[in-house]
Formats: sequence, C-alpha cells, structure tokens
Amino acid sequence: QDHLVESGGGSVQAGDSLRLSCATNGRALSSQSLGWFRQAPGKEREFVASISWNGDSTRYADSVKGRCTIARDNTRNGLYLQMNNLNSEDTGVYYCAASWTRGGVNYLPHTYGEFYYWGQGTQVTVSS
Repeated sequence: QDHLVESGGGSVQAGDSLRLSCATNGRALSSQSLGWFRQAPGKEREFVASISWNGDSTRYADSVKGRCTIARDNTRNGLYLQMNNLNSEDTGVYYCAASWTRGGVNYLPHTYGEFYYWGQGTQVTVSS
C-alpha cells in the first residue's frame, strides 16, 4: 500500500524554474534518505540529487549542482526538487525514490542500486 507519487512536472521554456514534489502514504519519507532521478528517452536513469533522512545533508549530480535544490518536510511527508535555470538537457521523466540507507554527513546514496522504492514519475519538458 506504500506509494511514492510525484507531481509538479510540465512543459517550460529554457531558463524557467520548476518545483517538483513527491509524497507517500507510508513512513519511508521520514526515516530513509530520499532521492531524485531522471530518465530521458533511450537513456539510462541518472542520479539528480539525494537528501539524508533528516534533511541535514544533500548531494547533487554535477549536471545540476548550483541550479537545483533538494529539500524535505518530514512533518508533511514531502520531498521536493527546486529546479532553476532549466535547459533542454533537463528534459526527462523525474522519479522520486527511497533508499535503504538513512544517509548522513559522511555519505549519501547516489546510485540506482541504493534505492528500492520508486514513484511512477512526472514528465519535465524544457523547450528552447
């Protein structure tokens, strides 16, 4: 019965901003590290960002560092990804995921195999 549900995707112009959200009906979002991945057609799913179980630590892919901010609100069981200055390479289906790790200051998950619960994705399309 646990579900991860993404929302907030859409079609935007290059340079625009977008805020993605992820919610669950379970408790994974408050006890485990969480992450965002994205996948373009014909390409492998790639890591975007992750955050520790309590939100104290974050990690970003080089491709989005400085443009994206991951955040969580455990009180509301929410995970968010603020994306600024979007470009065409940001186009893809964005997935939120829960990791088997808790995460912390010393390490945060960033590989596909470190996440085991996945949402169905929300599409982001950036046009120039």
